[in-house]
Amino acid sequence: MDEISIKLLKLLERDASLTTSELAIMLDRPSDEIAQRVAELERSRIVVRRKALVNWERVGEETVTALIEVKVSPQREVGFGAIAARIARFSEARSVHLMSGTYDLAVEVTGRTMKEVANFVSEKLAPLDGVQGTTTHFLLKRYKEDGELLDEPEPPPRLPFTP
Repeated sequence: MDEISIKLLKLLERDASLTTSELAIMLDRPSDEIAQRVAELERSRIVVRRKALVNWERVGEETVTALIEVKVSPQREVGFGAIAARIARFSEARSVHLMSGTYDLAVEVTGRTMKEVANFVSEKLAPLDGVQGTTTHFLLKRYKEDGELLDEPEPPPRLPFTP
């Protein structure tokens, strides 16, 4: 992948709301070229989705998030992929990762209440063929998400510089 595409990806990862015109200025390239590059990155699923990071606590929305460690039996010829794909299809699962250590998969789950998350684990996740055990950790407070501090106040606006 060329240097311009790498810079473009870094800019989009940092701020997905940047327009094609803004990206073109930042990269010193024509807007139509940037639009084509973004379209190709999306078509090839290098850019999977653009999203906003929302601090739901400030909105007043009550949600519960849990990190669930899952011990599984890998299946012949597909390893952990088949069970991970099956877990990923549940709407409650926000992310699923293969990891090293005592447990094989890390699953991030959200729900409206702790009971809702517990029901997901006991009724949907734990009974799956191949799941040997789970450990659930409820998140109590988010301080930083995707590299952004959530509770840090906005810096004061910079005053214009005049000589």
